[in-house]
Amino acid sequence: MSTEVTDATFEETVLKSDKPVLVDFWAPWCGPCRMVSPIVDQIAEENTEKLNVVKVNTDENLETASKYGITSIPALYVFKDGEVAKTIIGARPKPALEDELSDFI
Repeated sequence: MSTEVTDATFEETVLKSDKPVLVDFWAPWCGPCRMVSPIVDQIAEENTEKLNVVKVNTDENLETASKYGITSIPALYVFKDGEVAKTIIGARPKPALEDELSDFI
């Protein structure tokens, strides 16, 4: 299961993680975000040993969304060693997402 992360917890949870972290930037009003959310949850459950998965509500965490230039959602960012290692913009079916994340899962 993925964890909600806020501006206050982003650095500790994501940037200081000892394994890669998939961050799902989303908002409640975003239809494609709601479509991709269960897929992200499945990937989280199937890859708990290799990848942490968190969600950031861009409406409630403007500082983090702004820092990473989030202008289109859903935006999936993989952070590794505190840096953005992969960016996936827009909803995708599960096989496509798994293919995009193959370096991390």
